Amino acid sequence: MIYGPTAIYSLGQGAILPLLPIISREYGADLATAALVTAMIVVGQLCGNLPAGWLVSRLGERYTMAAAAAVSLVGIAGMLLSRHLGVLMLSVFLIGLCAAAFALARHTFMTTRVPLAYRARSLSLLGGSFRLGAFTGPFVSAALLGIFGQEQASIWFFGACLVVVGLLVTFGPDPEEKAARAAAASADASADAAVRAVEPEDTGEAVTGSIPTRERLGMFGTIRRNTRVLSRLGVAAASLSFVRASRPALLPLWGLSIGLDSSSIALVVGIAGALEFALFYASGQVMDRFGRLWAAVPSLILMGGAMIALAFTHDVSSAAMWFGVFAVVIGVGNGLSSGILLTLGADVAPKDNPAAFLGAWRTITDAGGALSPLVVSGLTAVASLSVAAGGVGVVGLLGALAFVRWVPRFVSSR
Repeated sequence: MIYGPTAIYSLGQGAILPLLPIISREYGADLATAALVTAMIVVGQLCGNLPAGWLVSRLGERYTMAAAAAVSLVGIAGMLLSRHLGVLMLSVFLIGLCAAAFALARHTFMTTRVPLAYRARSLSLLGGSFRLGAFTGPFVSAALLGIFGQEQASIWFFGACLVVVGLLVTFGPDPEEKAARAAAASADASADAAVRAVEPEDTGEAVTGSIPTRERLGMFGTIRRNTRVLSRLGVAAASLSFVRASRPALLPLWGLSIGLDSSSIALVVGIAGALEFALFYASGQVMDRFGRLWAAVPSLILMGGAMIALAFTHDVSSAAMWFGVFAVVIGVGNGLSSGILLTLGADVAPKDNPAAFLGAWRTITDAGGALSPLVVSGLTAVASLSVAAGGVGVVGLLGALAFVRWVPRFVSSR
């Protein structure tokens, strides 16, 4: 009930993502507009994080996920019933909004309920559940195309996944309630030792006599109170998201630029993606046993260094070989970072209102990912693809330095 709904949701979403450009073309879109339609799901996630934080803090994780599944069905209906390009864009945007709410709800639950000793492993598994859909979804989509011969089959499949997820989170056992009962029992057993006076400016609690009472800050109050960590560690996390998002934009373009055919590019990118997926649990093991830096910093050094090295291989005689080598290195680096953004967000989230903080945290990290393809496109247009690869690599190395600077200060203090 924790990982299952996430895996099912991401599987359905992963099945429609590769087909959005094709569906857009059927609706009469040109290449630029088709790319915009595909990007609307990322825009929806970016815009939906803050409202999702407010919704989770008001309704709780279970009802937020059920509502997200139900509203996503409205987007599915728009994709199936309308032949208008604007309705298609709005439907994809709505699905992106709901994806943000679903992901934030599960992230908040894991933040508040998972013990610190194995938090990173748990969140790496959560990240692996999302990656499962991105990895296997295109294969499901290809199988459905082979059976039915229509792109709409994948949309129906996503709709079926949403129905299953909605039923699971609505009528299945609620992990949130079970964890709350366990926490209440534990709190009752240690009630005499739990009450202590705390300074209000340190915890957001107002003290009346010797009994602390919570001051509800709300979303924007929580964000203001945590501006320092969001503007420092959050920006470092955004750099990792930036480097990650550059891979699907840059690597296929690089393969085309050096003269590889589509099947060779797909094979190289597929091998790198398989390595990313295979390493997601190893990342959690490393973080729980040795600390967060031992996953974040090597990951960024591997990806940033490989991007910089790749930038110098475009015109060499063995360019295809180096493309395969560095694509694999980038895949390993990204696999080692699985769950790190979820884990760091959980580490520094305030205990009294984590949903609002995580909404802001995910907005910053998603913004880094959304900015990456634009930067790659801009640098390629004004300079070259090699400059774009080198620029991404520099961001990765600077991000590693930022993690070294800010993780010990903020994570250790929490």
